[in-house]
Amino acid sequence: MPFRLLVPLGLLCALLPLHHGAPGPDGTAPDPAHYSFSLTLIDALDTLLILGNVSEFQRVVEVLQDNVDFDIDVNASVFETNIRVVGGLLSAHLLSKKAGVEVEAGWPCSGPLLRMAEEAARKLLPAFQTPTGMPYGTVNLLHGVNPGETPVTCTAGIGTFIVEFATLSSLTGDPVFEDVARVALMRLWESRSDIGLVGNHIDVLTGKWVAQDAGIGAGVDSYFEYLVKGAILLQDKKLMAMFLEYNKAIRNYTRFDDWYLWVQMYKGTVSMPVFQSLEAYWPGLQSLIGDIDNAMRTFLNYYTVWKQFGGLPEFYNIPQGYTVEKREGYPLRPELIESAMYLYRATGDPTLLELGRDAVESIEKISKVECGFATIKDLRDHKLDNRMESFFLAETVKYLYLLFDPTNFIHNNGSTFDEVITPYGECILGAGGYIFNTEAHPIDPAALHCCRRLKEEQWEVEALMREFYSLKRNRSRFQRKTVSSGPWEPPTGRFSSPENHDWTGEKKPAKQKMPLLSCPSQPFTAKLALLGQVFLDSS
Repeated sequence: MPFRLLVPLGLLCALLPLHHGAPGPDGTAPDPAHYSFSLTLIDALDTLLILGNVSEFQRVVEVLQDNVDFDIDVNASVFETNIRVVGGLLSAHLLSKKAGVEVEAGWPCSGPLLRMAEEAARKLLPAFQTPTGMPYGTVNLLHGVNPGETPVTCTAGIGTFIVEFATLSSLTGDPVFEDVARVALMRLWESRSDIGLVGNHIDVLTGKWVAQDAGIGAGVDSYFEYLVKGAILLQDKKLMAMFLEYNKAIRNYTRFDDWYLWVQMYKGTVSMPVFQSLEAYWPGLQSLIGDIDNAMRTFLNYYTVWKQFGGLPEFYNIPQGYTVEKREGYPLRPELIESAMYLYRATGDPTLLELGRDAVESIEKISKVECGFATIKDLRDHKLDNRMESFFLAETVKYLYLLFDPTNFIHNNGSTFDEVITPYGECILGAGGYIFNTEAHPIDPAALHCCRRLKEEQWEVEALMREFYSLKRNRSRFQRKTVSSGPWEPPTGRFSSPENHDWTGEKKPAKQKMPLLSCPSQPFTAKLALLGQVFLDSS
């Protein structure tokens, strides 16, 4: 197995002078000299630990503490800053002790990387101050939302916050982050069409859809991903129920021969019969809800495209079986490798290791250059571009390594764990079950239970009122009421106020007939006909 591409990662992270940022107010790229944090370093930090490079992890943590400054006059993508910077810092914070970093008293409820993550997230909060609660796509890190900022945001840019923001709220005790993330999710849910689909871009001021193409790919993808991962991370049945409803509509209107097409969100008619490389995350997501058979069939479709070109082109015309003009490139995206990792953990199918081998050999042969691994500009002739995306280090390398490392701590099945004493009591960390954000930054779900500020007050009340509670429990044995066991229906209504929704979890939904993480098979009723028209099979 040629793992040569994995060896120089530590050196690569240390030497690459890559500073990323959105254009400044005048439309020009920000001056790196004034852009004092390196996105690449933050994005690749947890990869270092997963590969076992503890010393480099420790060194980069020191570099970030000495150099990070978010008080800069730069226009930044709210979505990208969240998944890469906030997500990367949260993951590194929770992994610091495992990496041998000397943590401060109160960790994981405090620490320099956690404070950086909180500072970065607070810079994003002004974007959520809209009539709908759906955020703008861009925010100035120093001044907030620019007066002339466009109100049109993609669906993923609205619905991809709950993993990072809920984690941040749990660790810091400030509910504002999880609250705004939940409101944004709910607004998208309320904006779906009558046939259960969402479009690609929406006006966050009016709530009207601007781009009405519905699918699972670019502009929408991580919204669906975060409904599932948010449900698992928070054990939230509402989020899972929302995804399962979407899944029915996606399968009924967009799936054809285990491919997923783009359709008009109100009519279900096909608008683009293309496969986008970003859609290759979908089999991995299906595996998380237990839909393994459908996941493998779709994965094998995508794998045929990989074998055809030695990578996944950005767009692939399904009827023609070839690339789409000006979309022939492969920027070393991780999505197909990500799905292979998830599915291999679920099935052990050696076909998935073959994809991993092909990926390593393709990347090594085609894209390796003197200072890193270059984006493939055109898969037809393997011409290269003079750039390397930070997600190559954050995601592609990480998922490849985890695919071939079954004993990695990320794959822990709960057989080992760490006991941590916090100001709020004892908690367990490192037992496994990590939830990857959409930039492959692993979040330990157990950490969300370590820093509940209400515990101290709860213990005091219980100490004072123990006898009262005992009496109350005895009486309740004779006063129980029956509760309806009908399935929970997600809330409806357009732009209702957030106080109308149960964000706290105090009011429990009625019992569901299906387990939280199962996916019942849905009948396939959509039939693709001539001219791209979709008809429903009434039988």
